[in-house]
Amino acid sequence: MSTIAIVGAGPGLGLAIARVFGQEGFAVALISRTQSRLDELARTLRDEGIEARGFAGDVMDRDSLAAALTAAKETFGSIDVLEFSPAPHAPVPGLEMVGALDLTVESMAPQLEFYLYSAIAAVREVLPEMLERESGTLLFTTGGGSISPNPMMGNINAASAALRNWAVNLNGALADSGVHAAYIAINLLIDSGPEKAAAAAIAPLYWTAHRDRQTAEYIYALDAD
Repeated sequence: MSTIAIVGAGPGLGLAIARVFGQEGFAVALISRTQSRLDELARTLRDEGIEARGFAGDVMDRDSLAAALTAAKETFGSIDVLEFSPAPHAPVPGLEMVGALDLTVESMAPQLEFYLYSAIAAVREVLPEMLERESGTLLFTTGGGSISPNPMMGNINAASAALRNWAVNLNGALADSGVHAAYIAINLLIDSGPEKAAAAAIAPLYWTAHRDRQTAEYIYALDAD
């Protein structure tokens, strides 16, 4: 059985992606900070007939993240798809939004750790085995500010753009390896009301990115086809 690891798993988009892949026969490794919440999500998926388990790991603690991914590999045997989409759902000290005009090195550094460095750390845990198997998919998600920046979100947008740049470059470097990388920019507020903004409407795009491998970048917005 193939396995998807979802880093940043929560009850919105993460759960919706888990359902899409689970319905395609994947086992699901859920990774975020709080084990009790992961256990609840895993129970929901298992009740729907999807094999799932949660592994606590904090993207701001690289050792913790590595341990969670290692435990997932030991449990399921391999990770065939890594989906990386951490997003703070409540104010987190040190991750405050700072506008472009007020940006400092001190306010930029935590965002780079959150979005870019943790993604690099996660990939280092799964990519060697993917390259050995000559198969695998790496999917990265942030908001649309990486492409259409908002001055109020100066530090977040810059870190997201750095992740976008690396993900697209990574896909180029992986050409002919059997491993595909893709970046997905979600340029809307998830579950904000419109049907197209629902997590369940967005999640199938991840299966498309994994299956079709036609491009290294996708933009999801209300006015996009």
